[in-house]
Amino acid sequence: IDVPELNFILHYHLPPRGHEFIHRNGRTARMHKEGTAYVLIWEEDSLPDFIDPKEVEIIKVGALEVNAINPTQEWITLFVSGGRKDKISKGDIAGLFFKQGKLEKGQLGNIELKDDCAFVAVTGSEAERVVELLDNARVKKRKVRVRVLEE
Repeated sequence: IDVPELNFILHYHLPPRGHEFIHRNGRTARMHKEGTAYVLIWEEDSLPDFIDPKEVEIIKVGALEVNAINPTQEWITLFVSGGRKDKISKGDIAGLFFKQGKLEKGQLGNIELKDDCAFVAVTGSEAERVVELLDNARVKKRKVRVRVLEE
């Protein structure tokens, strides 16, 4: 996957080998862009040998305060009726939501691509507007249906 809008990587589970760590972090440096890699570890844990301690900046936050990507933001999952069997990729779906759906970077969340459909997270404030804009839109010459996924 080549996602140029990726500004940071958050490691909550480190890979076992250094080259995998470097590869994951490289996702933030595509197309001459810069990004940041964050590693979450417990105080009693130690960093693996492939992370240079000189390059580490320890950020301590009060008792427990989480605000990396505004976790209080409501996210709504949308169902898209096209998938891998239709030759649709995650990039195609992201392009659809950014261009035709007129979403900004922080308004599009995870995209889970299945064989026959996709599930896309968007901010709650934009969900209905995006569904209205994208329902019956074309992706790779195929018309797709976009609906709010009911719980």
